[in-house]
Amino acid sequence: MSATYLTHATLVLPDRVLHDSTLLIEDGRIAAIEPAPAAVPAHATVIDLHGHTVMPGLVDVHCDAIEKEVEPRASVLFPLDFAVAQVDRRNAAAGITTPYHALSFAGNQFGVRNVETAATVVRTVAAYRSHSLVDNRIHCRYEVTDTGAVPVLEALMAEGVVDLLSVMDHSPGQGQFKTMDAYLAYMMGNHGMSREQAADAAHKKAAALEGAHERVNRLVASAHALGIPTASHDDDSPQRIAAMQALGVRMSEFPINLETAQAACAHALPTILGAPNVLRGKSQSGSMRAIDAIQASVGTILCSDYQPSTLIAAAYAAARLADLPLNEALALVTANPADACLLDDRGRLAPGLRADVIAVSGVAGQPMVTHTWSGGRLVFAAGYPSVRHVGDTPMPRETALREVA
Repeated sequence: MSATYLTHATLVLPDRVLHDSTLLIEDGRIAAIEPAPAAVPAHATVIDLHGHTVMPGLVDVHCDAIEKEVEPRASVLFPLDFAVAQVDRRNAAAGITTPYHALSFAGNQFGVRNVETAATVVRTVAAYRSHSLVDNRIHCRYEVTDTGAVPVLEALMAEGVVDLLSVMDHSPGQGQFKTMDAYLAYMMGNHGMSREQAADAAHKKAAALEGAHERVNRLVASAHALGIPTASHDDDSPQRIAAMQALGVRMSEFPINLETAQAACAHALPTILGAPNVLRGKSQSGSMRAIDAIQASVGTILCSDYQPSTLIAAAYAAARLADLPLNEALALVTANPADACLLDDRGRLAPGLRADVIAVSGVAGQPMVTHTWSGGRLVFAAGYPSVRHVGDTPMPRETALREVA
């Protein structure tokens, strides 16, 4: 039986912050907050976290950083098992104990974003789970103009390797690409296409919209039957929100404007916003600023989008910019995404829950993750020279009890 006892830490609980507090982890679960001295096992590893803030492990519902690990440059593909192992390490270092790797099923012209490659990556992540540092999960993104992905996605869902399904429409003239020029610029910049190739892709997307509604209905129904949460992507109007809600979609990813975010919340759909947007103070596509939605109380969840390291930094930035208590700001990256994804065993520091726990300290003015426990296992630790030394040694029972007192 394993036990870890964290002392002299600032604990962020769902409803308050405790200073100079303690937390006991036993056998992969949070055993107690501020346990009585007699409840601390003699064999517990005692870690003095003076100067650190301890909080739940982060839950990231949308990050496509795995695509850059697989394809760091256009048409340059790394071995998939290597790429999956590297992104697992990145998430542990970022304090993300439950990452949802977002993989796009978007046709054959987008490198890694094609049906066959994406499906292979999904299965590679699933096969690596027994070796993972963190609880890797899969978020499959279905491009509604892809006519061949539906049976592939249905097969993956039936295999039990899909944990979240979202539907997206990246055809020009709506959503993320409000104009044809915006679409062409993206395809040329992100996918190395010539203007003629990008224009051809736009034409094919427009033609493939026929039958999209029926395909989306079919996929969402399949997800619901298997208990898989669903989301819509780049919603751009209250009307679109109403249509998605009628399908039974549970979340709205990256609503384009404040009016749409307000409509999503009115329909009880959590909104997912980008952490990079918070840090940069703007959207890369000219959409709404994420902090504006948070300040208006219609920003529910932050995701790292494409950069895992932004998630903890954005939560702290949201606390400052929106004048939120730290526990409320951290809920954007812990309890709220866990609840939206139907995960009732994590996202909070509470007895009985899975011991996904991280410690954060200030380093050169930045909140930096120094320790990550995933299911009670210490999977990442960093010793910054400016941070007080953290002890990590088994201690005799008498010493451990003196440490508690």
